[in-house]
Amino acid sequence: MNSQQHQTYYDLLGVFPSASEIDIRRAYRELSKKYHPDTTTLNTTTATAKFQALNEAYATISHPDRRSAYDLKIGYSRLFVVQTPSSFNRPPVADTSPLPNRPRYRSYIGPTERPLSGGEIFALFMLISTFLGCLLLAVLLGIARGEIS
Repeated sequence: MNSQQHQTYYDLLGVFPSASEIDIRRAYRELSKKYHPDTTTLNTTTATAKFQALNEAYATISHPDRRSAYDLKIGYSRLFVVQTPSSFNRPPVADTSPLPNRPRYRSYIGPTERPLSGGEIFALFMLISTFLGCLLLAVLLGIARGEIS
């Protein structure tokens, strides 16, 4: 990076500062295949320098704490950035399930939006039943003490 001092790690990887971790990883993998000294047609010195710069950039912005510190260093703020999901502009994927009552298209945007598992449903049921049980117990105690008529 001696001739390109103004270039940020984001520029080096070809992503925006608001890029998701997945987009950063994808860009790094593509560029590392392109500039790896064993697989490129560039001379070894140039390929090694580019590959080391890519590794340094990826090591910094792939780690959340290092990325935050780097963003402060270059003056980038995530405070008012709204990130859309990477699949936002893609058409929905058709569901090829043979079941007739299933929806035709998947409605999940990402891995964090998924149906609850059996254990999560059970835990939610236990939480709600405990709350209702405590509420019922409080009402019954109020009636027994004569505070509620």
